[in-house]
Amino acid sequence: MKELIETINLEEVNKSLHGKSPNEIVAWALSVAERPVVTTNFRPYEAAILNACVENLADMKVIWCDTGYNTPDTYRHAESLIEQLSLNVHLYVPQQTAAHRDVVLGIPDIDDPRHEIFTEQVKLEPFTRAMKEHQPDVWFTNIRKGQTAFRDNIDIISLSKDGKLKVSPFYFWSDEELDEYLASHQLPNEFKYYDPTKVLANRECGLHS
Repeated sequence: MKELIETINLEEVNKSLHGKSPNEIVAWALSVAERPVVTTNFRPYEAAILNACVENLADMKVIWCDTGYNTPDTYRHAESLIEQLSLNVHLYVPQQTAAHRDVVLGIPDIDDPRHEIFTEQVKLEPFTRAMKEHQPDVWFTNIRKGQTAFRDNIDIISLSKDGKLKVSPFYFWSDEELDEYLASHQLPNEFKYYDPTKVLANRECGLHS
């Protein structure tokens, strides 16, 4: 299947998927996948991508990289959604506890050179470890156009830095459209999410850029 993914013409596929529903996009991606995963951190609107994925493949692996700095609301939201959608969650956490890190490093300001170390510890290392263990060929994610400058220049289907087929079924959707989607599927949302590696909503953390 790796050979099939390598032959995919991204421009042609994206043109064919423009105007398709998220479920149709997920279904197409699964048709070329052998080891699909969806990643989540249970930030706002993550319920949409998780729902679209499990509607097509009920036991799809859900990779949750938990920084250890989520708000109580986000943890409650995650537990509720895991139960509601019967998610097949594989949890990855940093190798050092947040309490220990708070003593030796804290949460450096984004202009502090140590912020790069912090990001590596709490997000990039757990993510890399998860991808190494599961070796996905197709990676579902909920990135959308308009979130960052980098994300404005990709499309529904793109290639990750290491050659995985990255699929963003809601790429062109607005917040308003996602609100309607969540309401129609009776799915909760969560707005008290905090990402200490990004701080600002329009910054990349290194997973997608």
